[in-house]
Amino acid sequence: MLKILLKKLLSKSASKWLILSIDLVILSISYFFAHIIRFNLTIDYFIKTMIMQLFVVIIIGAFSFWIVGTNKSTIRHTGDRDVLNIVYSIALYSTILLLAVNLNNKYILPFFDLNLISKLFDIPNSIILLHFFISIIVLVYSRFLFRTIYLAATSDRVIIHPILIFGAGEAGIITYNALTKDTKYNYDVVAFIDDNTNKVGKKINGIPILATTKITKAYIDGNNIKEVIISTNNIGSSRLIEITDQFLDFDIKIKTIPALSNWIDEGLSMSQIKDINIDDLLDRDVIDINNPIVKKEVENKIVMVTGAAGSIGSELCRQLINYPISKLILIDNSESSLYNLEQDLHLSGHSNFVAIVSDIRDKKNMQKLFSKLTPQKVYHAAAYKHVPLMEISPYEAVCVNILGTKNIADCSVEFGVQSFVMVSTDKAVNPTNVMGATKRAAEMYISYLSENKNNTKFTITRFGNVLGSNGSVIPLFKKQINQGGPLSLTHPEITRFFMTIPEACSLVLEAGTMGKGGEIYIFDMGNSIKIFDLAKRMIALSGLNYPNDIEIEIIGLRPGEKLHEELLANGENSQETHHDKILIAKNNSINFLKIKNIINTYLNEIEDLTNLKIVELLKLMVPEFISNNSKFEKLDDKK
Repeated sequence: MLKILLKKLLSKSASKWLILSIDLVILSISYFFAHIIRFNLTIDYFIKTMIMQLFVVIIIGAFSFWIVGTNKSTIRHTGDRDVLNIVYSIALYSTILLLAVNLNNKYILPFFDLNLISKLFDIPNSIILLHFFISIIVLVYSRFLFRTIYLAATSDRVIIHPILIFGAGEAGIITYNALTKDTKYNYDVVAFIDDNTNKVGKKINGIPILATTKITKAYIDGNNIKEVIISTNNIGSSRLIEITDQFLDFDIKIKTIPALSNWIDEGLSMSQIKDINIDDLLDRDVIDINNPIVKKEVENKIVMVTGAAGSIGSELCRQLINYPISKLILIDNSESSLYNLEQDLHLSGHSNFVAIVSDIRDKKNMQKLFSKLTPQKVYHAAAYKHVPLMEISPYEAVCVNILGTKNIADCSVEFGVQSFVMVSTDKAVNPTNVMGATKRAAEMYISYLSENKNNTKFTITRFGNVLGSNGSVIPLFKKQINQGGPLSLTHPEITRFFMTIPEACSLVLEAGTMGKGGEIYIFDMGNSIKIFDLAKRMIALSGLNYPNDIEIEIIGLRPGEKLHEELLANGENSQETHHDKILIAKNNSINFLKIKNIINTYLNEIEDLTNLKIVELLKLMVPEFISNNSKFEKLDDKK
């Protein structure tokens, strides 16, 4: 029965009048104790005088509580703001009472000494001051007492393992408050952790603040800690990695709070505290490219995206569709993926687009599409990108990455497209594989067209691996972890650059607005990541332990694979732009006549060429192409 009553009293739907009544009772009792403390009064005085004055106390108190709104709070969620509201309401009450008493002393009491009104307001200033402090203390204490009783009597919460909070600042305290207010789980915060020596050794709500050096495996095991929440605002990825790595060997779950802007208005809730994401540990800060010129460039324009259903292409479409474009044309030869993108855009409320299944290798069909749809901006993201697959399929790599790019670029010139932006890759830099070499050859052909001074502005963008793209290492590791391992790694020292797909697409859109044409834009992608370390972090973040729970298997470099990727080729240098994270690669001199002749050979004879001959021509076209761990290394020996 007590449990039911408390739930009703302290629930969100508890009557405002009930809460107001309880506050007025407490205010009246506090008034009585103020007199006891001040005068050690007899019961006779209390009966004769105080009962009359309590009428005034209740009227003014009710008015003050109602104006401030203390009766509108949810008692079981009492917090700092509720305490402030109590202080404000009692301050208002005391001010009104003080004014009434002093007006009474000055204008009423001297002339009507026995008048009822004068007795009602015949209250010493010392009593009002005492009542001010007593009522605040008792009202605040009662709020927290009711909350504690409610949690104890009505708790259906599941008791979970002890946890730590990293960060004893404002964010850490807000996290602690969110934990204690959670109605589903009973969190046991063992300690706060902080690097600030001024905070270490102190306590928050009786919970100690410890230095990071105190958090050892013995401490974790001794307190049975299974979870740590990182609660620090504006933390850089480098620092986040340091903190995370500290706990990797402890078999402990690591969580984090969202950015301040995501919860500051409505407060932090437990649903927002999430497992730390591998995206947070890429040792690079997110770069926000926000250029209003992009809007101006695509406004009321017909925009085409090739490879629209791919990782980069689909995100380009999702970003472009939110600009005031005239129409978006989606081109891809993957029917199912294109259908899924089409449905996503429809569900998002967009209709100013058309999805077309087509192959960029089919020049005649591309010419028909350009003639009919008249695109003004082209973002060319269609390409084959998987290194090992293209190493055994040079024919497909050349047909799509070189000849397909040529088709789209030529159509752009033929049909008066204003700008053409090509999505390239860091694997085109000093390529060691067929895929990278074909992308470099495509770059060279785009540079050739740009040199011809036609009316289309050609731009190339280069960047590294994107998180979550089809076939990238992170989705592969996640799948292998779910299957119980082992994680397959080609080499213990292999490193890669990473960026998010939205960032990559922001760069592509930004690049389309910059320069005069012919530039290759590269992106400052931060530090490269050692994939072995990335694998260990992903294992730990999955709640497993390396190597006890899951192993990492070294399988050797795949055909054409590099140990370390690059963003600039040998002999290239970079030039700054107005954006500090975007650079221009200064191109090496290119033999355009050789490029034209080899491409013509591909166009006329590729169906009759062997893979060896296809790659031999590719090496002539891209002199810096030196095969690695590939059967085509013998062609380099001939050089």
